[in-house]
Amino acid sequence: MAATLIDGKALAARVREEVAASVAELDHVGVATVLVGDDPASHIYINLKQKAAEAAGIEARDHRIPADTSEEDVLALIAELNADDGVDGLLVQLPLPGHIDEATVIDAIDPAKDIDGIHPVNAARLYLGRPALVPGTPLGVMRMLEEYGIELQGANAVVIGRSGIVGKPMAQLLLAANATVTTCHSRTRDLARHTLAADVLVAAVGSTHLISVDMVKAGATVIDVGMNRATDSKKVLGDVDPGAMERAAYMTPVPGGVGPMTIAMVLQNTVTAARARRAKNLANPAH
Repeated sequence: MAATLIDGKALAARVREEVAASVAELDHVGVATVLVGDDPASHIYINLKQKAAEAAGIEARDHRIPADTSEEDVLALIAELNADDGVDGLLVQLPLPGHIDEATVIDAIDPAKDIDGIHPVNAARLYLGRPALVPGTPLGVMRMLEEYGIELQGANAVVIGRSGIVGKPMAQLLLAANATVTTCHSRTRDLARHTLAADVLVAAVGSTHLISVDMVKAGATVIDVGMNRATDSKKVLGDVDPGAMERAAYMTPVPGGVGPMTIAMVLQNTVTAARARRAKNLANPAH
């Protein structure tokens, strides 16, 4: 029996409706995006974020600056946006050109406006079990698991990938939900031994069909975060062989699974940031 498809597209549309309702309540919510350089994929992604923000009633400011902009000038723009009370969320699109240090730029973002959830303060809060702003992709995965009633307490969860924006925060969120979590990566020996024990398998490595059908436990929930371009076409392929649909109980499609949820949850983070900033301002009226 084929797996139940986890429809990220439909759920993302619902999340966007929730965001729009929250924005209407808050009266004004603003987000600023910063894109340095000419990376085509980054331009597409920023366009999608801008469009989604505007559709939800969020004022979206778009800063696109040349690839040869100095690190000093990028940091000056971030400082300006940090200080701007009309900006609730700030997102700097990665990757940055080689002459700009990504860590320095990330550290410069006000943690209260860090809607990508990648500032060290937000990463530390997640690690300590006091999350504020969490990266959109793992946050979206948790919302999907909740939506489909996937039991996490006591479940064996395996996360393949250890990036700071997906793998590591994903593991922390699953751990907080009382799953028993194993993190695998490119140096893991006998990967199949781990994946076959997984009640919940999250693949986030960016390697086309790394997980074959025989590496998936029967009845597992499979979340495929992979977005890989086929070499011979423009088709987007996941990290998991789609044939695993025949073994899994639940599985996300690629595309149409995790992807739409990422942008929806970044919008949700913008609302979270706006509410937190307003609460802080009410508590400190002189601020």
